[in-house]
Amino acid sequence: MTPDGRSAGQAAGPGSGAPLTLSLPEQIAARLSERITAGAYAPGRRVMEQEVSLEFGVSRGPVREALRLLERDGLVTILPRRGAQVTRLSIEEVREIFDIRASLNGLRDRAIAESADRGRVLPVLEEEVATLARLARDPGAGDEYVETVFRLNRFLNEAGGNRRLRAILASLALQTLRYSRLGLSTPARRLQSVSNWQRLVRAVREGDGLEAQRAAEQRVTDSRDAAIAELEKRES
Repeated sequence: MTPDGRSAGQAAGPGSGAPLTLSLPEQIAARLSERITAGAYAPGRRVMEQEVSLEFGVSRGPVREALRLLERDGLVTILPRRGAQVTRLSIEEVREIFDIRASLNGLRDRAIAESADRGRVLPVLEEEVATLARLARDPGAGDEYVETVFRLNRFLNEAGGNRRLRAILASLALQTLRYSRLGLSTPARRLQSVSNWQRLVRAVREGDGLEAQRAAEQRVTDSRDAAIAELEKRES
């Protein structure tokens, strides 16, 4: 689910077509996912099937399937005889996921910069990064900044020609969104982040694949380190 309420596999990004029609379980999963990734449902909170079915006016079958979708995306854990629980944030997980993302985003952005079709990607990339630069200067625009980053990453995933890489990155999107909010939670971090996005714009414009890869890896590792620092504060 993206910040606009659609699942990662269904949401429309910049330059993409209209979203596909969602099934009932997918609609429920998207609504619950929005609450989890926005922090309305705190880590460790139980998500009760009966409460959700009453809220949405549906039987428990679609709710159960929606919770399975959320478990697949790493947002809830379904425990025997206890039901679904929002997964807790952990330093170990952020290291594992962000190290993988750093490598995969580096591969993706290098391929885009070296592609003969990069001129098709560049106008959207420039526009979205200009938006990020504006938001980074606004201390109160943290949520909008994160949402724009999510949307931009989805666009770049779709722009890449490697279907398997695209699928893997999509599967990690929701697992990383809560950590990304932590990693981009301060104005200073957002200014640091946008500088790496601007590096990517220059690299794509110049066709410099290695620089695009380095900018992507730096962007993700900076976010990883900031998220870990925030989690360590909470644990201290």
